[in-house]
Order: sequence, then C-alpha cells, then structure tokens
Amino acid sequence: MWWWHDGIMGWWGLAGAVLTVIFWIAIIWLIVWGVKRFSGGRPGGGRERTPLDIAKERYAKGEITREQFEQLKKDLS
Repeated sequence: MWWWHDGIMGWWGLAGAVLTVIFWIAIIWLIVWGVKRFSGGRPGGGRERTPLDIAKERYAKGEITREQFEQLKKDLS
C-alpha cells in the first residue's frame, strides 16, 4: 500500500498520520489549558496572600510611601 500509484498514497498516508498526532496533541493541550484557566485557582501557585504580602506589593508598585509601609508592617505584626 505504501507504493500505491507511484508512492503518492504512501506519503499522503504518512502526512495524515503526522497531522492526526498533531491534532490530538493540540486537543489535549487545549483541555489542559482550559482546566488551568477556568478552574478558579489562585494566581501565584495557589498560596493565599497575606496582608503583609499585599502591603509589600503596594510598596513595590509605588502606591504607598516607605513610612506608610513601615506603619502597615508595624500594625500587622
């Protein structure tokens, strides 16, 4: 069957097999991506952020001053 009609069918059969494998890999990847995206998990590995983590992020973004950060840190501990 590989050399049917001067090899044309054989190469199309091989290309079809490769495309089938690529298709199933894409389907599995989409399923995994969808589950991760829509599972409702927390960003950052599922670890719950503490108030101090939030204060650190705000300070790093420049939303609060050093004095405000130090006061928050003192109030939270």
